[in-house]
Amino acid sequence: MNDLINIENKNGKLMVSSRVVAERFEKQHKDVLESIRNITAENSALTNDYFIESSYKAGTGKSYPEYLLTRDGFSLLAMGFTGAKALGWKLKFIEAFNKMEESIKSATIPEGKYLLALAVLESNKVIEDQDRQIKELIPKGIFADSVSASTGTILVGEMAKILKQNGVDTGEKRFYAWLRENGYLIKRKGTDYNKPTQRSMEMGLFIIKETAVAHSSGFVSLSITPKITGKGQIYFVNKLKPALALVASE
Repeated sequence: MNDLINIENKNGKLMVSSRVVAERFEKQHKDVLESIRNITAENSALTNDYFIESSYKAGTGKSYPEYLLTRDGFSLLAMGFTGAKALGWKLKFIEAFNKMEESIKSATIPEGKYLLALAVLESNKVIEDQDRQIKELIPKGIFADSVSASTGTILVGEMAKILKQNGVDTGEKRFYAWLRENGYLIKRKGTDYNKPTQRSMEMGLFIIKETAVAHSSGFVSLSITPKITGKGQIYFVNKLKPALALVASE
């Protein structure tokens, strides 16, 4: 399933289409519309503040009804959705609204539609106190000594160059392929492609860099770039070139 959630900025209000909600929660759009109408029937004031009537054109050119939901409108509607999958999507929608609010506060962004990639919500964590972790976890060797002096992260392509310089016959494309085949990056085609797996994030090998990219059409997309941590750099060198790893003296 597509993990992109389309959030719209309408006169300063962040909204999501009822069609997006229906698709993500695997429901018929007509059933979602009926649920919204049942809610607004009990309190008509919600129509303006929580659920805004709208319409969209299908491929045939015919117009059909939809609703635009504010954060509170979505929360009211989603209360009725149950199940393990439903809980996961509720969290993703809430995170989508939060991300958009943060983007608007941190930058001047044109109104319009925004695409937020959410397949790796839990992976947006920066490793804290990396100096201490490097000192505790890396072996003492030629490569290890050079990395232990830095707390920086590097791109996958830069890691491939380091491996090449240290005798590993690889390049950026081949290293990406190796990471996917060995379970460090997601190899499933789609929005998650080449993103760190949960396993590699939990091991502290990667962090995620998010960059808002403004397009001439008014779209602002969120670019997700995996970066290898100092711990990850040591790990991959030791994994691919064991001879470089010198056991630390006690």
